[in-house]
Amino acid sequence: MSLFKQGRYSGYLRPISYLIDLSIINLVAYYYLLKPEDFLTFSTFISISWVLLSVYTRFYEVYRYTRPVNILTLIARQSILFLLLAFAFSGLYHELDVYPRPTVIYAFTCSLLITIFKFTVYYLLQKYRTSFGGNYRSTVILGLNKKTLALENFFKRNPEYGYSHKKSFSFKNKGQSLNEAFQYILEEGIDEIYCSISEMTNTQIADIVDFADNNLKILKFIPDSKEIYSKKLKYEYYDYIPVLTLRTIPLEDSVNMFLKRSFDILFASFIIVFILSWLTPIIAILIKIESKGPVFFKQSRNGFNYKEFDCYKFRSMTPNKEAHLYQATKGDQRVTKIGKFIRKTSIDELPQFFNVLFGDMSVVGPRPHMVSHTNMYAKKIDKFMVRHFVKPGITGLAQISGFRGEVETDKDIIGRVKFDIFYIENWSLLLDLKIIVQTFMNAVKGEEKAY
Repeated sequence: MSLFKQGRYSGYLRPISYLIDLSIINLVAYYYLLKPEDFLTFSTFISISWVLLSVYTRFYEVYRYTRPVNILTLIARQSILFLLLAFAFSGLYHELDVYPRPTVIYAFTCSLLITIFKFTVYYLLQKYRTSFGGNYRSTVILGLNKKTLALENFFKRNPEYGYSHKKSFSFKNKGQSLNEAFQYILEEGIDEIYCSISEMTNTQIADIVDFADNNLKILKFIPDSKEIYSKKLKYEYYDYIPVLTLRTIPLEDSVNMFLKRSFDILFASFIIVFILSWLTPIIAILIKIESKGPVFFKQSRNGFNYKEFDCYKFRSMTPNKEAHLYQATKGDQRVTKIGKFIRKTSIDELPQFFNVLFGDMSVVGPRPHMVSHTNMYAKKIDKFMVRHFVKPGITGLAQISGFRGEVETDKDIIGRVKFDIFYIENWSLLLDLKIIVQTFMNAVKGEEKAY
């Protein structure tokens, strides 16, 4: 069974767009609107305002299926509000002699340049998809009716949107089965599944949801009417065809990815420079005094998109062949004396900040499991694979909620998965900070299951 997510996504387009637009509004201001000595004040004000305004107006939420008229609407709204911000600055800092007419010309120039850039990128991406077949997502459609046929025709007629439609399945009159569709999706490495609600029973929909979750596939619904599920699911339009997204993951947004990655790098660098730099030699000496073997312990774990990586820890056990197969249990004889202390205080996890710096992990996220355990849980625990939609973390919501350490029963891992999925669907930087603070407090107190 394939457990990999095959989508072709670019997580850099949105951050790059932010940087280029900020460069435009600052460079135009520097060369046209202000004196050099007044530029820093204006740059700080207008850059922060632009970012906050963009989040509010969703200016950068442009997708492959977004129509040009919608982009123009976004630009028009952003331009008007940007002009008001520029006037607000001139009112707050009237001593800088920023006059109305130059302000209007400045805002118009910025809007024009940003419009040219935005549409250039939009059409270059379409040309790239059409001519070179890149940046595409492979799709299947489950169910056959007028709306699914319209969506299939949309995919085939519009290669510039970057969808490669592979197959449509009909389940009417004892046609194809769901299992056939599932097998095809896995064998062909399909990225996105589009499901017609009207063609499925509740049981079939539940099976499709479980299959998508457990195999890291994006699932979207084609509704019967605009009222169905409209309160919980996200609406998008491909041309004039409404499509529902089952699960919205905040960390799939490029801006959120950029924020989280920036925070990870800064936080990990701080820990490495100011804590690990002097703590590592001390822990190394204590480990070496008690037992022979390496200071660091390396173990293969499954991370983002199920990819394996080497997870680092301070060695807390005597070297043994079972370390990669069995996790520590209460009273485990393999754990050394210094090992008990560093495990109780979570010091043994600190080398994983290097994993964070390398990009394999995040400071906060679902805890990664040993490869053997991941394979086992993926088969027996429903929705376990959803955890791999984001990078694994040194700590996580499940860990501060009592689901840390040894998995004694299925109840432990089921509880862990529930908290991990909640984190994935409700991520925010504030939630990360809350988890980090609680983790620190738990480490100071010592946790019951940290053995």
